[in-house]
Amino acid sequence: MKAVFVLFDSLNRHVLAPYQGTRVPTPNFDRLAARTVTYDNHYVGSLPCMPARRDMLTGRLTFLHRSWGPLEPFDNAFPELLHRKGIYSHLITDHFHYWEDGGATYHNRYDSYEFVRGQEGDPWKAMVQPHWERLREMYHARQFTTERRKYFSQNIVNREFIREEKDFPSAQCFAHGFDFLDRNRDADNWLLQIETFDPHEPFHAPSRFKEPFDTGWKGPIRDWPRYGRVDELPDECEELRANYYAVVAMCDHLLGQLLDYFDKHDLWKDTALVVTTDHGFLLGEHDFWAKNRMNLYEEVAHIPLFIHDPRNASRAGLRTASLTQSIDLAPTFLDLFGAEAPPESEGYSLLSMKNNERRRDGALFGYFGGAVNIADGRYTYHRFPADLARQEIYQYTLMPTHIFAPFSPEELSDARLAEPFPFTKGAKLLKVPVLERSPMYLNYGPGALLESDTRLYDLATDPGQTKPITDAPQEARLINMMIDLMKANDAPPEAFARLDLSSADERAAEPVR
Repeated sequence: MKAVFVLFDSLNRHVLAPYQGTRVPTPNFDRLAARTVTYDNHYVGSLPCMPARRDMLTGRLTFLHRSWGPLEPFDNAFPELLHRKGIYSHLITDHFHYWEDGGATYHNRYDSYEFVRGQEGDPWKAMVQPHWERLREMYHARQFTTERRKYFSQNIVNREFIREEKDFPSAQCFAHGFDFLDRNRDADNWLLQIETFDPHEPFHAPSRFKEPFDTGWKGPIRDWPRYGRVDELPDECEELRANYYAVVAMCDHLLGQLLDYFDKHDLWKDTALVVTTDHGFLLGEHDFWAKNRMNLYEEVAHIPLFIHDPRNASRAGLRTASLTQSIDLAPTFLDLFGAEAPPESEGYSLLSMKNNERRRDGALFGYFGGAVNIADGRYTYHRFPADLARQEIYQYTLMPTHIFAPFSPEELSDARLAEPFPFTKGAKLLKVPVLERSPMYLNYGPGALLESDTRLYDLATDPGQTKPITDAPQEARLINMMIDLMKANDAPPEAFARLDLSSADERAAEPVR
């Protein structure tokens, strides 16, 4: 068996033609859907970027115990499990978070890896004295700073060295992928992961991809929306969206090159292909940009997934309504190569699943410290703590780092050793109280949230999630499902207490807040 895993970042399901998107022509995603099974009810797990990848690699939800952080010593990473079975894995990525403090144990699980430099705030090119005044005129004030060690300033420097289409990191990722395939396509027992940060912000694409979406904008470069409420004028909003569409068009083009390669070398007969993303992105829907700060709406949580299994080629072009999640990827890749999923896995292999088969009643997802959310294929329920600022919450880890830095001595001063969880293989963990001053708290934790009211939505009557409903029986059903899934995830006691789930039956009879 051979497999290619294509992982985009922030790829919105609702802009893709196979999911009824019309704003961006995506002919190659249409080609992909004709060759694969398209999953209509695929959801995220833990968010954002690195927590999502930890779910994908391990087959377990992590957001109830831990925020953004490395793979832990007890984690079961599928590339490492494949290695033990004699399966070679190679990672090609421009996702620079793998090389920050909070992600530095992921890429080492693969047999080999290539890192393409230059995306977003990757500390790539060194310019001690950039021509800041010239650059200030080029970029919108909301995406410009001269302060060092900030994503904005580093991205401005990086973009001085990304001039031609071949220079773009995503184009380089796919080029490296074709190089791997040229050398190895006739070999057996390998997995290639082509991962690109695009279409994550900033929405920087070659001009030919922007031309079809030209808005007539005459201002400075405006392709990086802030995380929060929309307060821009309509023409600025349209420019931001147009730049996102341009990057999606580039992603479609790169995907098309890969499909051409599969066609040319007839890889469809012996090579699996899996294409998905980590999460979506708000482009003004619900009056918000981006993610992290608001409720986990469908635009962020409901994501695309396409799978081609060469042993079941007759399924090409099918769609399935089965409820699936990012945690299903690890068991699926293991199953492709005849490896057993470890007992700690909570996901299911999707390869043997019959069309529309229901192996789970609900999908649990969320950010550490925020709401716990559940989707069942019709309803979504988003349950927040009564007071985000006063909840008792701890991080459980043996790898105490945040996205940019280790945990501070102040955070660790009150840490204590906790007994093992069932999934830690006997290892005790540091139990670290969450402080308001921690980077997690204000970047993508409780202190970052702009919405915190518990809501229930009926997607059958309100697919845009514009009108929360009050339905006590449905809320009670979803609360009980949430409790069961949290127990299956070995959630710590305080995870139930902070959501007032200790008396769920009585609580469910109350109106939705």
